[in-house]
Amino acid sequence: QIDKINTAADKIESKCIVWRRDIHEHPELGNNEYKTARLIADHLRSLGIDVKEKVGKTGVVGILKGAQAGPCIALRADMDGLPIVEKSNLPYASKVRSNYNGQDVGVMHACGHDTHVAILMSVAEVLAGMKNDIKGTVKFIFQPAEEGPPEGEEGGAPLMIKEGVMDNPRVDVIFGLHIESFIEAGQIHYKPGAFMASSDWFTIKVKGKGSHGSQPWLGVDPISISAQITEALQTIVGRQMELVKAPVIITIGKIHGGIRNNIIPDDCIMEGTIRTLDSKMQQDVQKRIRTTATKIAEAWGATAEVSFDAKTLVTYNPPDLVKKMLPSLQSAAGADKVIERNWVTGSEDFSFYGTRAPSFFFYLGGMPKGNNPENAPPHHTAQFFVDDAGMKTGIKAFCHLVFDYMKMK
Repeated sequence: QIDKINTAADKIESKCIVWRRDIHEHPELGNNEYKTARLIADHLRSLGIDVKEKVGKTGVVGILKGAQAGPCIALRADMDGLPIVEKSNLPYASKVRSNYNGQDVGVMHACGHDTHVAILMSVAEVLAGMKNDIKGTVKFIFQPAEEGPPEGEEGGAPLMIKEGVMDNPRVDVIFGLHIESFIEAGQIHYKPGAFMASSDWFTIKVKGKGSHGSQPWLGVDPISISAQITEALQTIVGRQMELVKAPVIITIGKIHGGIRNNIIPDDCIMEGTIRTLDSKMQQDVQKRIRTTATKIAEAWGATAEVSFDAKTLVTYNPPDLVKKMLPSLQSAAGADKVIERNWVTGSEDFSFYGTRAPSFFFYLGGMPKGNNPENAPPHHTAQFFVDDAGMKTGIKAFCHLVFDYMKMK
């Protein structure tokens, strides 16, 4: 089957590139991936794969039943773009505009989800052509809103799980990948255990007492209090957390208070994010943030309200599963191209699938060969770029994982 997979991957690469560039040129925001979903559903049906649409708003699920009985293996690709105006000279650059939470925005595939969709569409075609060799069922999960749904809506992996994507048939294992602009095309990076961070968003509202800017003693300055809280939160990271166990990041990304330079306002609002690689530390950090904010505010004669919004869990790769499947990745890319790496402080809602079945998530190289990673444009930027040449390795990796896992069951 290795020769069959490699030959099929070589054959479908050009088609994969066409799909990817079409999707890149026509990106859609989370929960609005209607054209992308239609492209996927039409393709899967043309292969004789059973298709279910509108799962988790705009998600598409394909089920391919092999000729023989066996486990159910799920493969996942995310579909959504980001509210970013693309700044590139690519002939297939996005010029799309849309509405994002009431704002007119540009739309761009600035995180590689276009490649993920094209790869999984290609894998579906390869595996459909090898149906008689398949022992079990392959479930293709095309997921919307990985970057988060619009305000006031559900979406992403949690909603797909809620609507039964991991059932009927029940998924025994799920694999996912993410292309990376910093990793050379042809390489695969992975990590057993905790791989990607959980993501919690938080809001701290400091309520003080307004006054004239020339008479601060007559008020309780929420902006000064917020500044002290901001600084104190970093002592949680640097002085209270066991960083040799796992890293922790607390970032304040937004502060809003006041409307005029000589008026002390009544309140100030801070918003930020927490990244942790350990679920117990995740809960501990939340408690410490709440205590720090409320006690500093209390010392000033003010109050602080703290709220949290859990966005993702820790993306965890069970070490025994990684050990079993590592040869599959090495077969796809070559042993010298499969590299174990350290933690990643970015987050993925793929983590939720791991609560329902063993899961393995890995990185796929998308940087042109020979380039310097330090010069690679970061994800979620207008200059983001990944090389089409990286996708064939992803196609082969998914196919090898499917067949090798089936042999083990």
